[in-house]
Amino acid sequence: TVLAMAGDAWADRAGGTSGALWGVALRGWGAALTDRDALTPAHVAAGAEAGLQAVLRLGGAHPGDKTLVDVFLPFAETLRAAVDDGAALAEAWRRAATRATEAAEATAELSPKLGRARPLAERSIGHPDAGAISLALCARVVAEELAAG
Repeated sequence: TVLAMAGDAWADRAGGTSGALWGVALRGWGAALTDRDALTPAHVAAGAEAGLQAVLRLGGAHPGDKTLVDVFLPFAETLRAAVDDGAALAEAWRRAATRATEAAEATAELSPKLGRARPLAERSIGHPDAGAISLALCARVVAEELAAG
């Protein structure tokens, strides 16, 4: 419920494409969870995958398009792999956040194919995608909170 409400609020207040994408990501993530059952690492990983799928459906971006998908996909894959390897949630999230940060930095070498940066194309090379950076920053903050836990 909290993630669904956060997704709605983000979409309402942020506006634009990024607001809509963050909104569906949080809403999708929340839909994979429950208010009744204990939160497990497997549930969290499933939520990440559901959030990613919601973003892919709405935005139509693919890896390499220089969007937050370039971070969300490796984040979700790394989180799932760590959980499947038996890592505790804090450790699994830390690994995923580290991978997300690397992926966000790597977007600097890409030329945008979608979104607001597309008209800048070649001029954006050398600069990471803002959506990718924001997702990596959020992942790192959550990792710190889980570690402090």
